[in-house]
Amino acid sequence: MISIPTTTKEVKKYQFCEPEKSDGAEVYEMIENIPILDLNSSYSYLLWCEFFSDTSVVVKDEGNTVGFISGFIHPSSPDTLFIWQVAVAESERGQGLATRMIDHIVGRHEDVNYIEATVSPSNKPSQQLFKGFAKKKEVPCDISVCFEEDDFPGDDHEQENTFKIGPLKN
Repeated sequence: MISIPTTTKEVKKYQFCEPEKSDGAEVYEMIENIPILDLNSSYSYLLWCEFFSDTSVVVKDEGNTVGFISGFIHPSSPDTLFIWQVAVAESERGQGLATRMIDHIVGRHEDVNYIEATVSPSNKPSQQLFKGFAKKKEVPCDISVCFEEDDFPGDDHEQENTFKIGPLKN
């Protein structure tokens, strides 16, 4: 008799929720530990969690915040979800969590037909996320310059390119 060792991959049971004001501090602390992301003020994360919860998502694993997307409906394009920031804790990366978070938000908004986000040229993970999301949905991902380096104060910010995904197939 031959014994073949088996391995089981642990499947995490994430909880995807609309953020609440009480999530703001944990979101801030998680993003503080992700160097590639611009860290906004703790106040801004409280605002996102309180007033933009309908178009954002927080992900918990055993009560700990491990993912967050802040987004809003574009003021001049009511069928467009603009994603401001995507954050996944280092321990959870590589498992498709960011894609699942986008799917979760879009799933709550039947009127959303496009996704937009701005991404700097050095942020390869976000570029891969949005290109991969478009490929998965079999829709275009158009990229154009949104903000030039000169648009930002000081000398320490790259240009930001708009990634426009869609139209999404509902």
